[in-house]
Amino acid sequence: MDGIIRTRDLTRRFGALTAVDHLNLEIARGEIFGLVGPDGAGKTTTLRMLCGLLDPSEGEAFVAGHDVTRDTQAVKDSIGYMAQRFGLYVDLTVDENMEFYADLFGILLAERRRLLPELLRMTRMEPFRDRQAGKLSGGMKQKLGLMCTLLHRPEILFLDEPSNGVDPVSRRDFWAILYQLVKDGITVLVTTAYLDEAERCNRVGLMYSGRLIQCDAPEAVRHQIPEDCYQVEARDARAAREVLLKSEGVLCVEPSGATLHLFLSSATTSPQELSRQLEREGHGPAVFQKIVPSLEDVFIAQVRKAERK
Repeated sequence: MDGIIRTRDLTRRFGALTAVDHLNLEIARGEIFGLVGPDGAGKTTTLRMLCGLLDPSEGEAFVAGHDVTRDTQAVKDSIGYMAQRFGLYVDLTVDENMEFYADLFGILLAERRRLLPELLRMTRMEPFRDRQAGKLSGGMKQKLGLMCTLLHRPEILFLDEPSNGVDPVSRRDFWAILYQLVKDGITVLVTTAYLDEAERCNRVGLMYSGRLIQCDAPEAVRHQIPEDCYQVEARDARAAREVLLKSEGVLCVEPSGATLHLFLSSATTSPQELSRQLEREGHGPAVFQKIVPSLEDVFIAQVRKAERK
């Protein structure tokens, strides 16, 4: 693997709190890598260290061949970083915001005349170039932030929950743009709390309490958990869940619409035994159907397993 981003035991502490705990990652050139986890998992702290904005407490990281602590400026020249709240100027138009960031990056006028129209076409923002940023929708603001981030032609794009609070259509458009950028040779590291977005990545890292608990392609992640996953239909799903949670061999039971999704250890229990238990406690009949778990199912199961440890 051509590791354009590499970390070894990357750690960041804030007093007694360990926000990122011995993180080991290797991300290939030209892939979309998703760092997935709930709030407080350490995703933003990881990105800030990789961008040279925050010093590690321990360990090391290399971005585009540069040590993030020793070659900070070289790292910043190689990357584009889009924070959760990108610094758009609400009183400036789309064009004016882009011109302002082009000034910050020192982009020559001839290059601007070629690059700005190209970015506007790619994001379909041409009709809105004279609109003030404060009057754009959430999705359009994210597109404008992305355009400003891309002005200096970075090798790597770091995006911190870029579609948080954005409508589904805008999210789809945003990801279409990311796929085009990867085709053009840019590497993308995106953090997200949305598991459906993680499915769109080439690989994902599941992060919880500062630790990386699993890392692979989304399809592979779904099949690597040793426990079997079942969909359970019961007359009273809430009551059935309470019974199942106390049962030996059950890793986790989570609501999924009107049903439950359950992970169990086949060496310890079986759907038949659990069904009989529900019957004995007056919550039957129940139907157990083995299913391929979703990425969300797997992530929750891995979190429950980490909590028990």
